[in-house]
Amino acid sequence: MSAEGSTKVVIAALVGNAAIAVSKFAAAAHTGSSAMLSEAIHSLVDTGNQALILHGIKRSQKPADENHPFGYGMELYFWSFVVAILIFAVGAGISLYEGVEKIREPHAVSSPYVNYAVLGVAMIFEAAAWAVAFREFRLRKGHLGFFAAIHESKDPAVFTVLMEDTAAMLGLIVAFAGIALGQALDMPVLDGVASVVIGIILALVAVILSVECKGLLIGESARSSTVQGIRALVLSRDGIDAVNELLTMHLGPKDILVTLSLDFSPRLSSDNVEALISEMESEIKASYPEATRVFIEAQSLCGHAAANL
Repeated sequence: MSAEGSTKVVIAALVGNAAIAVSKFAAAAHTGSSAMLSEAIHSLVDTGNQALILHGIKRSQKPADENHPFGYGMELYFWSFVVAILIFAVGAGISLYEGVEKIREPHAVSSPYVNYAVLGVAMIFEAAAWAVAFREFRLRKGHLGFFAAIHESKDPAVFTVLMEDTAAMLGLIVAFAGIALGQALDMPVLDGVASVVIGIILALVAVILSVECKGLLIGESARSSTVQGIRALVLSRDGIDAVNELLTMHLGPKDILVTLSLDFSPRLSSDNVEALISEMESEIKASYPEATRVFIEAQSLCGHAAANL
């Protein structure tokens, strides 16, 4: 997935959430709804999160330098992890707190139809932002299921926004239901219950995102199909007796480090080995453009085994 596609998804979500946050805070102040206040905080946190992801995307595109010879691609992983923490600490934490307070001291929501109008408009904006994120996500998803695709994805910008938008849509539905049921049944406590449910939804999303971003941050290998493809490509070359070791690691969504330890046929001269290494390096990069750094080591199978005892 291109950086342009990721940026488009994040900007669409940022603009939508900023507009929604303003309207929700106004409605919460006017009506005194705890669920609406939770939703307003949720949208504000999402807006800040998308700004952080945009910052991460920009930082990740910095060229390599002496202090960071492999570039800054992992900046995106770091800022995505920060986003997960903020969703949990701020979004979920405040929503749970507001909900519990409203349950302890319930009071009727004034002008509930203002809330309905704001929530209805918010659903339209959120649905539009969600559609942009899902369209980009589906291009990469292939035949994989939703959660399998998130686990396999190496671009946290898109799946973070998609999960935030999904949580936002669920939160809007919960808030609408809580306010409506509280009004219909004359049970204002349901407004607080809705706020607690919104907090639980945000906490679950934060946990999923933190687990996925942690894996990327500490170093995840390339997809198994990519690893198997590189192995098959190397073994198809005449003069390669064995692949001692093949290691990969994502340094960014489209930046993979590949290291190979190969056992070359003893009939090859040193010049032949050098030429074959250069050819394989070029072929791997041509077949897998995301493999930006390829390092190939010539080592006998026995020598490799002895070195790793």
